[in-house]
Amino acid sequence: MQLLTVQSAALGFDMIEMTWLSAFFIGAGCFALGCLIGLRRSSRAARRSSKGAEVNEEGRKKVNRGKPLLEVEKLAEIIDDFKMVLVVRNDLKMGKGKIAAQCSHATLGLYKKILNRAPKSLGRWEMCGQVKVVVKIESEDDMLVLQERAKSLNLPTHVTIDAGRTQIAPNSRTVMAVLGPAELVDDVTGGLKLL
Repeated sequence: MQLLTVQSAALGFDMIEMTWLSAFFIGAGCFALGCLIGLRRSSRAARRSSKGAEVNEEGRKKVNRGKPLLEVEKLAEIIDDFKMVLVVRNDLKMGKGKIAAQCSHATLGLYKKILNRAPKSLGRWEMCGQVKVVVKIESEDDMLVLQERAKSLNLPTHVTIDAGRTQIAPNSRTVMAVLGPAELVDDVTGGLKLL
């Protein structure tokens, strides 16, 4: 022990200073290593994202996923009032919680479907306060007729299909979501009663 004290005294460091100094160098080394790894990953991601990307008028990169824009996107440039209607099948006799979950699935499913294919439409809908109206319908066939009507008007739709783990049979179509200009959506769902 005396030899260690003599050596550290000869070098001009005591044990506490050595501990702080080594902790500092270890921390600096970890920080530098993290920075290098981060730079390497970000440069790979930048190279990957630049492939197939275009630049829009604001200088931001647009992701080209290969799918064309939806027709409703053109309407977003001229019509301000957008809304989403959720059509719930009443004949399934789902509980309140089940209906809430299925409506959430339908909303998210439609949102994901049009996120890259109709971003202006989503922007309009969000600027309108993300209006959502929930109505009921009495059968799956009636719901599919409404979906065809919406498609004929070039409105995007999403039908949620349940896995059947809780209240209803597997592969049951439970909720249809439709988004677009309020007047067009009303042409499709206006005759239905609120849930």
